[in-house]
Amino acid sequence: MELGVVFPQSEIGNDPVAVRDFAQAVEELSFSHLLIYDHVLGADPDRPGGWTGPYDKDTAFHEVFVVLGYLAAITKTVELGTAVLVLPQRQTALVAKQAAEVDILSGGRLRLGVGTGWNAIEYEALGEDFQNRGKRQVEQIAVMRALWEQDVVSFSGKYHTVSQAGLNPRPARRIPLWFGGGADALLARAARHGDGWMPLMGPGKEAACSLDKLRSFLAEEKRDFSTFGVQAQAQVRGGNPEKWATHAEKWRALGATHLAIATMNAGHLTVDDHIAAISLYKDAVTEAAKG
Repeated sequence: MELGVVFPQSEIGNDPVAVRDFAQAVEELSFSHLLIYDHVLGADPDRPGGWTGPYDKDTAFHEVFVVLGYLAAITKTVELGTAVLVLPQRQTALVAKQAAEVDILSGGRLRLGVGTGWNAIEYEALGEDFQNRGKRQVEQIAVMRALWEQDVVSFSGKYHTVSQAGLNPRPARRIPLWFGGGADALLARAARHGDGWMPLMGPGKEAACSLDKLRSFLAEEKRDFSTFGVQAQAQVRGGNPEKWATHAEKWRALGATHLAIATMNAGHLTVDDHIAAISLYKDAVTEAAKG
């Protein structure tokens, strides 16, 4: 099981040196991957009707593709991923272009994790339909893959039309697409169209049940679960080395291939605090895995 880190979006601040230091520390500590969350806009809590979402206008979110381009330039080996990009609120051909560029500039290190999101206000502001986001995501995947793989694309679907056009430059490899979420429809979609799944729950009965369903969906597609990725997450907050190690072992036993640690909301005030936390986590989990 590969260990990774979640980019501390809401706490890293605006100093590019802090972003650089954190990303390079992730690589120097031999983590395999660095994941970044995506939101474009935050709602005002004082809006009519109020706001109860987990993020609002006061929560900082750096734009994912710009950050990934920067990270591609200042790192050499760490895999760069989104967890998740809210795909249906973005223009499909533009996402294909941006993802191709990041993959090229990083030397083939992008893993594109996609989801449908939950923030209808954000969809409205970006001019996309919140209600059909799941169905539209399926078509988006087809369009993006066609643009990545074909010199000239002609596509006519329910939501997209491409009339003999193509991307240039195109990625030199097949960009991996992973799906985040927990609904049965999402699991089926991941099995049919994706390279991996990103669960939103902990390593308990719900996760075990979802993984059983995922195996069944993969079997229906004549795909092997052993070649399919499962990206879990852990939290520094509320834990200690023993709890982190136990949590990681539970995910390992369930079949997770990747596990990323998030350091946000744990009281860390500086980038050095975040780096110290991921180092402590890695030591605890790695030592425990040695037995």
